[in-house]
Amino acid sequence: MKQTTALLLAASLLALPAANAETPAEARIKTLITPRLGVNIKVDSVTKTPYGGLYEISTNGDIFYTDESARYLFVGKVVDTANNYQDLTRARADQLAAIHFSELPLETAIKTVKGNGKRVMAVFEDPNCPYCRKLHQTLEGIDNVTIYTFLLNILSDDSAVKSRDIWCAANRAQAWHDWIVNAKPAPAAPAACPTPNEQVLALGKKLHVAGTPTVYFSDGTRTGTAFDKQALEAKLDAAPR
Repeated sequence: MKQTTALLLAASLLALPAANAETPAEARIKTLITPRLGVNIKVDSVTKTPYGGLYEISTNGDIFYTDESARYLFVGKVVDTANNYQDLTRARADQLAAIHFSELPLETAIKTVKGNGKRVMAVFEDPNCPYCRKLHQTLEGIDNVTIYTFLLNILSDDSAVKSRDIWCAANRAQAWHDWIVNAKPAPAAPAACPTPNEQVLALGKKLHVAGTPTVYFSDGTRTGTAFDKQALEAKLDAAPR
C-alpha cells in the first residue's frame, strides 16, 4: 500500500511540466500575477498542476497557487486525501529544491560512517528537533551509509550552544549520536572554539531549508517527509554512489 501511494504521488508530481516548458496559459498567468504579488517578489515559474485546476507559483523557494484568472491567491498546503493525506505542496517544493550534491560544503558537516559507507545522505538537523530523534531511531537500523549532518540551529535559543559543544567534542560523530539518540549532552566546549554555525545557517537559507530534519540524497533530491526505514532504504539504494 505504501509503495502504491508513493508511486501515485510520484506520478502526480512528474505530471507537472518542466519550468522551462512554459505554456501560453502559464505565461499569461505569470504576466498577470507578477505585479499583484509586489515589487519585492520575483516569480520563478508558473506551472499548471494536475489537481483542482490550480496553477502553482514558485517564488524564492515558496509555493503558492492561483486560479486561471490569477485573481485569487491560495496560500497553504495541497493535501491528497485519497493517498494517506500526502502533502503535495511539500513534495513539490522538495522536487524544485534539488541540488548538485557535490556542491555541498561537507567540511561543515559532522561525518558518520556506518558499515562500508557506500550510500550517502546529508541531513540538516537541529539538536532540539524531536523529529530528528525519530529519524535517528530509524537510522539505527540502517547500515552501509555515510551521513553528513549539518547542524542548523533554528528551533531554540540554546541550539547553537548544543551544536558548539557537539562540534568541539573530541569525536563529533560519537557526541552527536550520544545526544540525538541517547540524550546524553556533550561536555561544554570552550567559548573560543570555532564552529561552522553561521556558514550552515547561510547554507540553509540559500537552499530554502525551512524545517528539520531535511534530507538530501546523493542524487541531489530532497525530502522532509517519508522517514520510515523502507522509504529511506529505497532512496539510498536508488541514488548513485
